[in-house]
Amino acid sequence: MDLYKAMAASSAGMKAQGTRIKVVAENIANANTTAETPGDLPYRRKVVTFQNEMDRQLGMDTVKVKKIDVDKSDFERRYDPTHPSADADGYVLMPNVNTLVESMDMREAQRSYEANLTVVEATRTMLSRTIEILRA
Repeated sequence: MDLYKAMAASSAGMKAQGTRIKVVAENIANANTTAETPGDLPYRRKVVTFQNEMDRQLGMDTVKVKKIDVDKSDFERRYDPTHPSADADGYVLMPNVNTLVESMDMREAQRSYEANLTVVEATRTMLSRTIEILRA
């Protein structure tokens, strides 16, 4: 049934975007998490990548999380000689998390999640109405 496929595809999308929201929340929570000692590295931003996956039972592609990887971009160096993890020159490595970018990613993931939820709700309504017609 095509309505079932629509619900399955939207459910897979909701699951993938839910994972993305969790990762973004972790990034925001650790935006100021520095190393504990000089020479250690601070928190490194995580990113989610998606992939299409063929659901053979449904005979269609769905989305899933391929992997959660780390962003290998450079850390910010901030001058703070009083910080416990400051190097010999007084610089501290800060996480490579930009809270503005994370906020935009969170908004995009939220909107994608809500769009998939709307499809599930519409499909459920259509199925309910079909059942009502068949009962009559």
